[in-house]
Amino acid sequence: MTNLAAAHRADFPGLFTPEGKPWHYLDTAATAQKPRAVIDAMARAMGEDYATVHRGVYARSAEMTRAFEAARTRVARFIGAGSDNEIVFVRGATEGINLVAQSWGGENLKPGDRIMLSVLEHHSNIVPWQMVATRTGAVIDVCPLTDDGRIDLDWLEANLSEQHKIVALSHVSNVLGSVLGAKRAAKAAHAVGAKLLLDGCQAAPRMRLAMAELDCDFYVFSGHKLYGPTGVGVLWAREELLQAMPPWQGGGAMIDRVTFEQTTYAPAPQRFEAGTPMITEVIALHAAIDFVEPFGMEALFAHESALAAQARDALREVNTIRLFGPEQSAGIVSFAMEGVHPHDIGTILDEEGVAIRAGHHCAQPLMDHLGVPATARASFGLYSDESDLAALMRGIERVQRIFG
Repeated sequence: MTNLAAAHRADFPGLFTPEGKPWHYLDTAATAQKPRAVIDAMARAMGEDYATVHRGVYARSAEMTRAFEAARTRVARFIGAGSDNEIVFVRGATEGINLVAQSWGGENLKPGDRIMLSVLEHHSNIVPWQMVATRTGAVIDVCPLTDDGRIDLDWLEANLSEQHKIVALSHVSNVLGSVLGAKRAAKAAHAVGAKLLLDGCQAAPRMRLAMAELDCDFYVFSGHKLYGPTGVGVLWAREELLQAMPPWQGGGAMIDRVTFEQTTYAPAPQRFEAGTPMITEVIALHAAIDFVEPFGMEALFAHESALAAQARDALREVNTIRLFGPEQSAGIVSFAMEGVHPHDIGTILDEEGVAIRAGHHCAQPLMDHLGVPATARASFGLYSDESDLAALMRGIERVQRIFG
């Protein structure tokens, strides 16, 4: 067992069965298990600390408001934002991308403009752009992949034009684990006057982020993949872009003054946070960042990448297995086994106490590109160790015996 996992596996109650036996959880790319510190923070926020935010004049409401806004400051520091005003709390990365597509895209895209995506995008970074393209008359282009499953930046640089207004790419693929050369993508986009949005769902839990270094214009990630709760995510955007964007949703908390004749709006980020926010989830996200960041994001990346490399080496020894993606990946390994549907692999592994993901992973265009209907995917977290790999391979041996 690696030192990182050995020291902190007990912090995650979800990694054990009711009988206290280890559960080999290899589905962290879908959602991470929660440490006790996050569970406790959310329980306190939902219990003895609970009150609404931004509106109450009583003491507990003021305290909860301070805690809510402290979380915004914490997120800004975690990702190297220039200002708290660049942090918008959303209900997940999907909502963040929809917000940018409908607000920025609806305001800035027109017939004949072009949107650049890539083959490996998650559905949440495809469908919102299709929706806004239909509404505005913009056209979607798709960047191909290199032979080893990376976004082809040579092709991107050669094919971007001044017609492209937005480039939206995954920082890390949720299927292949391939890491985008984000700075190069930003330079290419900005060279033609386009904006760059990065889907950071798989990057935020395992990579050091600094918005100024990435040089993107929009960045989104989800709390639940960062060892925090579901129902909360973050949209970062350059402050000048947010201030120029119209609201996406209307309601309480995002207004300046309302009359039946006219409504004026609060400045960003408040204008994008209509309604009562996800109070307890934001507090718990703060706790998740406090838990994760001291490990060192570079150390987490190295830990998970090493496990992924070991998994690829072990799986490669099975001659009926086809591996996808680059040799060096960010803690994610996808594979298919000849003559066995990934759902069957997942079911048999579950009987062995091993949890993987099996399916198209909300990336059906990528599955079409790979020539398979689905893959099996093992993904690692800070709590993963060699015992999980050993359990995975025992399960694969059982799959071979059943279908051999």
